[in-house]
Amino acid sequence: MSEAQSVVAESAARSRTRRAIIDAAVVTLTQNSSASLGDVAAAANVGRTTVHRYFPERSDLLKAISSDALEKIDVSTRRAKVDEGTAPEAMRRLCQEYFEFGDVFMLMFTVPEMLDDEMWGEESESDRALLGLVHRGQAEGTIDSELDALWFQQLVWSLQYTAWEMTRMHGIPKHDALGMCLRTLDKIIKP
Repeated sequence: MSEAQSVVAESAARSRTRRAIIDAAVVTLTQNSSASLGDVAAAANVGRTTVHRYFPERSDLLKAISSDALEKIDVSTRRAKVDEGTAPEAMRRLCQEYFEFGDVFMLMFTVPEMLDDEMWGEESESDRALLGLVHRGQAEGTIDSELDALWFQQLVWSLQYTAWEMTRMHGIPKHDALGMCLRTLDKIIKP
């Protein structure tokens, strides 16, 4: 193996380890918001020192999870193709995409210090896309124009949270929870 191949292999291994730690942290912290880095290490099947090498402090890990969540939101928003079809159709697609990342987003609601990061205070491309979608729907008469676009943005997140919570806490199958989320959304956005 050449030196360049060795560096690439090491970089890939580091990326996999980092990903495993972040994924384990999401699951662990969603189940127990006060879980320690040691608990995360055990869930990731790595040593505590390995976790500390990647994330020296809990805040570093939360920042990495936040960054990962924002990236997932952006990818989901692009996949939803919010500029295609009617606004309600696009809104449904967007909710379906967001629903796939329930554990990550649930963590945002259960670990308040995650939202303290300045990343969450900035309006993202995804925020602008969702708000633009609402404005488009209001202009085309398919979304209630009496309600503010920011209200709809918060509504989408609230519906997602409720669907995830019903799945997690009450054992509602994901398919059913998503169906109820979309049905509620359809009823709420009508003009």
